[in-house]
Amino acid sequence: MRPPALPAQPSVPPGGRPSVGGASARASTRFRPEVQGLRALAVMLVLVYHLSPGLIPGGYVGVDVFFVISGFLITSLLLREVERNGRVSLSGFYVRRVRRLLPAATVVLLVTGAVSLVVLPVTRLGDTAWQLAASAFYVENLYLADQALDYLAAETPPSPVQHFWSLSVEEQFYLVWPLLFLLWGLAARRWRAGTGSLVTVLASVFVVSLVHSILATASDAPSAYFMPFTRAWELATGGLLAVLMARGSLPNAVRLPLGWIGLAAIVASALLYDSGTPFPGYTALLPVLGSAAVIAAERPSGPAASRLLSTGPARFLGDVSYALYLWHWPIIIFALVLLDRDSLGPLGMIVAATLSILAAWATKVCVEDPVARRGLIRTGRAALLVAVTGMLTVALVAAVAWFRTERIRTVEFDPAVHLGPGAIGSSEISSGAMIYPSPIDAEDDMPRTYDDGCQAGFDEDDPSDRCSYGSDDPEATVVITGDSHSAHWFPALEELAEQRDWRLVVFSKSACAFTGVMVGKEGGAYEECMDWNRAVVDEVVEMDADLVFTSSSAKGSPYGLGDAGAEESRQAMSEGMAELWSEVTREGIPVIAVRDTPRTESNVLECLAANTEDLTTCDRSLEEALEPEDPQKEAVERVDGAELVDLTDRFCVEDACPAVVGNVVVYRDSHHITRTYSRLLADELGERMDEALAGTPGGPLP
Repeated sequence: MRPPALPAQPSVPPGGRPSVGGASARASTRFRPEVQGLRALAVMLVLVYHLSPGLIPGGYVGVDVFFVISGFLITSLLLREVERNGRVSLSGFYVRRVRRLLPAATVVLLVTGAVSLVVLPVTRLGDTAWQLAASAFYVENLYLADQALDYLAAETPPSPVQHFWSLSVEEQFYLVWPLLFLLWGLAARRWRAGTGSLVTVLASVFVVSLVHSILATASDAPSAYFMPFTRAWELATGGLLAVLMARGSLPNAVRLPLGWIGLAAIVASALLYDSGTPFPGYTALLPVLGSAAVIAAERPSGPAASRLLSTGPARFLGDVSYALYLWHWPIIIFALVLLDRDSLGPLGMIVAATLSILAAWATKVCVEDPVARRGLIRTGRAALLVAVTGMLTVALVAAVAWFRTERIRTVEFDPAVHLGPGAIGSSEISSGAMIYPSPIDAEDDMPRTYDDGCQAGFDEDDPSDRCSYGSDDPEATVVITGDSHSAHWFPALEELAEQRDWRLVVFSKSACAFTGVMVGKEGGAYEECMDWNRAVVDEVVEMDADLVFTSSSAKGSPYGLGDAGAEESRQAMSEGMAELWSEVTREGIPVIAVRDTPRTESNVLECLAANTEDLTTCDRSLEEALEPEDPQKEAVERVDGAELVDLTDRFCVEDACPAVVGNVVVYRDSHHITRTYSRLLADELGERMDEALAGTPGGPLP
């Protein structure tokens, strides 16, 4: 991503018009080669980070550098316009934005959409189609924020246009920022308001947005990363800097070290931060203030950082940085798909980077420069026509991608053909008939508890607002608790509840195993899970439930064990489960734990779509698919009244765990089973539960 072009040399204000607030726009009236170099640094950080995150683990801060530059340049432009004309022309502003940004962005989106139709697996086209449209309408950040809130979307492969989120943030900023200057221009004419009032307004935006960013990042980091309100302070930093620099420069003795300090701050954040760093929040202050320091340093005399940023290569990369940002991500994604790899090797990275730079240069020469030189977009009407045409054209390509996915959504469930686990033991567990659900639909074939809002998210810690299903006057009440691996058994339990007149009470929570030990979440302590589980025990006892049903990922581990081995982690998790389950069983309420299901490949649905003639290509060996030990197994041995149900033989045959059993797709991602397969396991699950409960004081449930 790159901010708008540097402001051109302005004309001298008409005679007799006073400078607003007495400030001079001196700092923004000349070309700033070091800012071009700062752009080059920003785009290279992002490029290298996307090529190989391990090389520069915090390279994503390059986007924050761009935000500061954008805020600085846009504010300089607006400030100069108010000084020159006494007002801001909104139509003129947006004509310039359309002329500068849309042609290249539209070309990249159209080419990316067309290549996606040829290169991407059909299972990825639906999400890519939505993201193409979201990018064209500059709401990609909101789309990704919504996905980030979805725990089950964590394994969704990245689309080739998801990097447009940062451009969307900027465009949303451009909708609001000129209005502040429009109002300030009116105030300046009517009440002779100076730049001091403008500084107050921009500082208020900075403070409010920064505080919001810190709080939102602490409570909801995934979506906070993409939201405009958590990023506005970064753009406002550049805006404040532009207004302050219009009043005068710092002394040379200060500017000389300031540039190097700012450059060091940016590089340090890129090297020291990683994917586990809470961001944006307060940690974004380091690269943001570092960027502001580099810009504020200008070009002092002496061995300044600006000299390094003003070299020919840096200026070249700065010139093509916008197009380079646009092109590099789809080129990387397409390369990974074509090579069928999760990462690029050294040669692949060199080739991808070279192609990105060449594509960026060609776009600047053939698209950006001609549009700018020839003034092809001069009026508001022309800008609106270009914008609408570009958006609709990209939306048309997105629609083509979407309809292509619809072509394979035509399979309907047939109980005579789609036998699921009922086919285990027959000569062929998959006959080659059309599988159900289709690879396109399987990802969304999940329990209805998600649509009903009954799967608690990460931030929830109070289970009192429970969800209940089944009979109002039940023969038995069954509580479902644990993480999403417990929730994916809900369809089977719902079938049993209908057959046996049960009431189901759902207390499942994302990534929250039913254990008394503290587990981790994104590198920190998952305190909400601990509070949730303690409260669930109270709820279970209070309602006098007849059974607690639980399951959880065998890969979960306690928080705070550091580099402890698998055995120590499993032991601690098992002890925590035994501790919590004992509180339930002491009340005469049995606990049924289901051993964790086998896992498959992360791209299993892509594999099925690409290998319709030989579905066994997507099978996984039993050794690879099944965790050798499950802490739940050890927990039930410690607790009287707790029993384990193991349905591994309904997923794996001999030494293989198929992705399709009885023409039914087993997995909706690498570790969750489809609603359909779960439902077809209802009778088997019921029988195994009855056998397990036969040895408990109360015996099997009615």
